[in-house]
Amino acid sequence: MGKVAAEIQSRLVAALAPTALEVIDDSASHHGHAGHRGDDAESHFTVKISAASFAGQSRIARQRAVYAALGDLMAPDRIHALRIVASAPGEA
Repeated sequence: MGKVAAEIQSRLVAALAPTALEVIDDSASHHGHAGHRGDDAESHFTVKISAASFAGQSRIARQRAVYAALGDLMAPDRIHALRIVASAPGEA
């Protein structure tokens, strides 16, 4: 796991206490696309997260919670693209 991916994981664990969390670095599949900064750069991610705090929240509210937890990592020079799959425990 790269440095940025590890920081994403750390911040989400601290802020949302997820019951399940997967941080996937999709950067290599975006080679040549906007925001790609070289083969070693971490810039495009998928986050799959399940947290009790998401129960009863809309998809948008869940995404806002993830963005808030990541804070300054969401600056374009850090994370260019983030796909979020957020659920509450027990949701399909």
